[in-house]
Amino acid sequence: MAERSFKKEVEHLKLGDGETFTGEGILAITKALLECGVGYVGGYQGAPISHLMDVLADAEEILGELGVRFEANASEAAAAAMLAASVHYPIRGAVTFKGPVGVNVASDALANLASSGVTGGALVIVGEDYGEGSSIMQERSHAFAMKSQFWMLDPRPNLPCIVKAVEQGFELSEASNTPVMLMVRIRSCHVTGQFQTRANKRPPLTVRDALSNPRRDVSRIVLPPMSYLQEHDKINNRWPAAMKYIREHGLNEVFGPEKAPIGLVCQGGMYNGVIRALQRLGLADIHGKTEVPIYCLNVTYPIVTEEFSEFCAGKDAVLVIEEGQPEFIEQQLGSLMFRAASTTKLHGKDVFPMAGEYTGQIMLDGIEGFLRKAAPQYLPAQVRAPNAPAPAIPDLSKTVPIRPPGFCTGCPERPIFAAMKLVQEELGEHQISADIGCHLFASLPPFNIGGATMGYGLGPASNGAFDGGGERRAIAVIGDGGFWHNGLSSSIGNMVFNKADSVVVIVDNYYSAATGGQDILSSRAKNDTKSTGNPIEKALKGVGVEWVRQIDRTYDVKRMRDTLREALTTDYKGPKVIVASSECMLNKQRREKPLVAKAIKEGRRVEKPRFGVDEDICTGDHACIRLSGCPSLSLKRLDDPLRDDPIASIDQTCVGCGNCGEVADAAILCPSFYEARVVHNPSAFEQRLNRWRQGVIQWLQARRDRKRLSFDAIQGVAAE
Repeated sequence: MAERSFKKEVEHLKLGDGETFTGEGILAITKALLECGVGYVGGYQGAPISHLMDVLADAEEILGELGVRFEANASEAAAAAMLAASVHYPIRGAVTFKGPVGVNVASDALANLASSGVTGGALVIVGEDYGEGSSIMQERSHAFAMKSQFWMLDPRPNLPCIVKAVEQGFELSEASNTPVMLMVRIRSCHVTGQFQTRANKRPPLTVRDALSNPRRDVSRIVLPPMSYLQEHDKINNRWPAAMKYIREHGLNEVFGPEKAPIGLVCQGGMYNGVIRALQRLGLADIHGKTEVPIYCLNVTYPIVTEEFSEFCAGKDAVLVIEEGQPEFIEQQLGSLMFRAASTTKLHGKDVFPMAGEYTGQIMLDGIEGFLRKAAPQYLPAQVRAPNAPAPAIPDLSKTVPIRPPGFCTGCPERPIFAAMKLVQEELGEHQISADIGCHLFASLPPFNIGGATMGYGLGPASNGAFDGGGERRAIAVIGDGGFWHNGLSSSIGNMVFNKADSVVVIVDNYYSAATGGQDILSSRAKNDTKSTGNPIEKALKGVGVEWVRQIDRTYDVKRMRDTLREALTTDYKGPKVIVASSECMLNKQRREKPLVAKAIKEGRRVEKPRFGVDEDICTGDHACIRLSGCPSLSLKRLDDPLRDDPIASIDQTCVGCGNCGEVADAAILCPSFYEARVVHNPSAFEQRLNRWRQGVIQWLQARRDRKRLSFDAIQGVAAE
């Protein structure tokens, strides 16, 4: 169950010639693929292109009608390997995944694909997750494009340009027999706009047709001596063909006046930010008409030498606006200028920061710094002044609260780490490795568990160095998504083969939850097009794990604690795996809330749990918060002058998972948690019973108030 359904939006994919498409970038990319006659598509979910996979899944019926094969691949490597269909057959294929981590996972297949070359157009749509909104280490996919000679497109972030880049990507791939990367940034994926559509095209040769007429070309097999010849083919034939196509078809764009003493060279994805900065400096209007020439690289690799030389001709200085590090484009352009003995000065990272996202303010400061150095006459008088005050930037730290990443309210992973903390209090600190996924939040307060993450599905493998029979066993945590992605072979199989004596906790929340709640092999949901319901426990035993414990309700903190203790203290030598299963609460709420709302609207009786804290019993110890960290748990100050410390409080975001009460019980904390049942559409008897209870409670409250000591009365007497 993906976090968002696109069933309604995918109907726009049926638009024909001359109609207007309105929507997000991810939908526009899908429509462009269909207009270009793509034969097969695949990929693996991951921000910022998770929704692209969700769109493709929801559009599977439309794809099928056109004869397009869709596959939700097990990993990025599986997706990249799928492009082999375009090596021997003139079939256009596209796959998508998160970059650069997806590129890293897929690198083996991608490198072989780049070496052999392709017959049909092959497009790798990479969601470039770089900058302040990123969830991964900060790297760029550009390095891989250079290393393997993949051509890389980075279109301007508007729908017409993105759609055009899909078509040009296929054509460039076919013209040069080389796979092409189409890089779409976070803003490109979610930008909203319009473009004029064309009719969808059936692929001239479908994968079904290809099966009936198999082809092979020994020159495209990556084996000596062919692999040596393929390297020469890249440089002598494919590269010149790509340069020719880029130049003749105007893939890169030039904006602004033909002649000027300065110029800007920017990645296509940076164009909007550049124009906005020029607008703020009074050098461009709201329509993008600029007074400063801009050479917009919609193709960031390869660089077309002639185009760049022509742009620099007659200019005193040029600024390269390249987000991220190392400055690959700037280095290449500098090398070209040095070889050409150009007198044009090249600026870039001398005025821009070496690393980090080029936000609006950074873009403004960088371009302004360049103009101060190279062409101060372009700056407005008030900006040009030596001591001109910088524009005031509002301080949002007092109005926007700090929001560190953390588990959702009611997350079933929270009790796993509460149990782990309780076990460590008893047995001492353990070496704990983490993995990619929601459970990585446990490395932050209040749990502070785990100190390393080495890749998706590689948590247990990263503990291999610590499996030397020390005083305490190492613990690794891995999610069900990572388990099926890479963990079963690279981590669990590795442990079995090496007879590891460590412990693995597999967090099974029924979905690939961190990437948006997509179904996986062990999902419990019925999926008409995918195989689900395959237990993780069976897979573990299938590769040789003998010590396996299945926990079907992670909120049972006592059982989690006792099972972890057993795994860490048993005399059994060999891999010990705990499968901790409970449905992702976010997905559960997405599934159940509409059903509950419908039942209430129809007048049916609905009972919902709600937890609270008894103010008279809570001591203000706050251990429940330290061992849970649930966002619905907060602090509350009482009006009682004899109780200065705030007590625990549960707000209305509580989903009734019961974790706080379970933690309190397992940790032998205060018994102040209580469970109430909120009844919607109660029966007539329940309503009468409720009125009687309210009457009794009011009578008891009044009786208690009459006996209560009043401080106001005492103060009144003292004043007299």
